Amino acid sequence: MPIINNPKALGLHSHDIYLIFNFLSRVRVFASLRESEPSSAAVAMVKFLKPNKAVIVLQGRYAGRKAVIVKSFDDGTRDRPYGHCLVAGIKKYPSKVIRKDSAKKTAKKSRVKCFVKVVNYQHLMPTRYTLDVDLKDVVTADALQTKDKKVVACKSTKERFEERFKTGKNRWFFTKLRF
Repeated sequence: MPIINNPKALGLHSHDIYLIFNFLSRVRVFASLRESEPSSAAVAMVKFLKPNKAVIVLQGRYAGRKAVIVKSFDDGTRDRPYGHCLVAGIKKYPSKVIRKDSAKKTAKKSRVKCFVKVVNYQHLMPTRYTLDVDLKDVVTADALQTKDKKVVACKSTKERFEERFKTGKNRWFFTKLRF
């Protein structure tokens, strides 16, 4: 992936850039702490990848897509011994709706396709935005165990995202990232 000299070309604000550099510096500090003796500095690290935080996926099939953290696992698990989180994101963004569109066309353009995935912290870029959509009861870690459960979780996530889109709030989250 090429390095972009102009972060404004990605549509990033100065606060987003600050969060990126802050995140990268914390990752470097954490790596150096892992090599040395455990100290009180490791305990004092602030956890900022919390539920409802909007993030951008950087690697894989959904790279460049926006997602929201549902649950975070800072210390990792037995299967994944690294920091990771469960995210629900937008696979296909809603189209632009104009005034002369019929109700049927507006409904079609307002559709959203979703994905549910477990992602490594290294492959996420946090943003300054939060999305107040409650997905904890719908998207769980065991929802990814079988295909049927995952499909059900995606459908209910899709419904909640579409409801949120129709209210007109969190406009940034529902626009495609231009880069």
